[in-house]
Amino acid sequence: MTSARFQHAVTALILINAVTLGLETSATVMAGFGPALEFVDSSLLCLFTAELALRIFAFRVRFFRDPWGVFDLVVIGISWAPSGGDLSVLRSLRVLRVLRLLSVVPSLRNVVEAMLAALPGMGSIVLLMGLMFYVSGVMATKLFGESMPEKFGTLGGSIFTLFQLMTLEGWVEDIVKPAMENHPGALLFFIPFIVISTFVVLNLFLGVIVESIQTLRETRESADAEAAQAATDAAASAAHADSQMLLSEVRALRMEISTLRAERG
Repeated sequence: MTSARFQHAVTALILINAVTLGLETSATVMAGFGPALEFVDSSLLCLFTAELALRIFAFRVRFFRDPWGVFDLVVIGISWAPSGGDLSVLRSLRVLRVLRLLSVVPSLRNVVEAMLAALPGMGSIVLLMGLMFYVSGVMATKLFGESMPEKFGTLGGSIFTLFQLMTLEGWVEDIVKPAMENHPGALLFFIPFIVISTFVVLNLFLGVIVESIQTLRETRESADAEAAQAATDAAASAAHADSQMLLSEVRALRMEISTLRAERG
């Protein structure tokens, strides 16, 4: 169940399923190969279910203690949900099976675990960004609310516009140039905001995630090193015990030989 060959086979099936689900979005392909694609999809679902049943049988309670195992169970369970009537939307959720790559590919699993581990550290950055958006939104409403009411007329509208500004989506033509028509010094507000929000705060997020990945890697390497050292110590102890037993047998054999010689003498 945990062999590399078995994992590679499961990965290949997931990739095949991803291709078939993508082909089903084409009306032309479905008109020509619709029944065949549906048969392949149903067959793959049965294979995934059998693979999941084997894992549950092999690991039993340990399977449900593994978050990735529960994730696979939920994804496969959604795929078996009825897709008729009001629940027809569940049919589109079959594509979630492709997300099983996260639990099968170790590198992807490590990235997701690192991101989840980084969530507590992101709290302070989110608070900082929220505070920055609130202060900047109030300032933008007071500065540009009268001249650009559709963008900065309300606090909520200002915060939304600033979020668009942070993404750098149409920030020159839609926001900065219209603001500079009535406020020539508007760049003194927008440029620092863009630099702080886009290049500083977002890089802080990346820094926290990268640090989490490095910490997770170091922790696993340390655990592997400890396990290898423990195995080495156990092997050394076993070898020492074997050598002591062999030495005892040699001594006993020498005593028997000495006894035999004494009896003959």
